[in-house]
Amino acid sequence: MAMNVRLPEELDARIDAIARERHISKHAVLIEAATRFADAESKTARVLDIADEISTRYAETITRLEDA
Repeated sequence: MAMNVRLPEELDARIDAIARERHISKHAVLIEAATRFADAESKTARVLDIADEISTRYAETITRLEDA
């Protein structure tokens, strides 16, 4: 999918510097950054789902521990 991205000048300069240092295109830097962000968000959602499941499953035990 084609997309135009408008970046603040400072961020554009930083991305340009990273691309030059790594000898890759700015496009590749942005794809890598977007992938890392999406992966991190996905992991966060999974962790929150697991925490909800644990708190539901062990609600009674957690309540007893709070009262101890």
